[in-house]
Amino acid sequence: MANHKSALKRIRQNEARRLHNRYYAKTTRTFVKKLRNIKDKEEALKLLPKVTSMLDKLAKKNVIHKNKASNLKSKLARYVNSLN
Repeated sequence: MANHKSALKRIRQNEARRLHNRYYAKTTRTFVKKLRNIKDKEEALKLLPKVTSMLDKLAKKNVIHKNKASNLKSKLARYVNSLN
């Protein structure tokens, strides 16, 4: 158990940040799945910038690695461009 007030505060902060990060990561994963299931190109083109932005924000805050965000964005863009 922690012996210092600062260590106790750090534990509280870490837990709060973990829950916050988990919420946004899960929300982004849901939008990625939603985009992958879209078969209409116009609808997918509308959703792609929003999903890209969400991935960029997660990478900026180190919730996910920047290369993972880049790979996902690339794959999603290729998928959207392949739609008819």
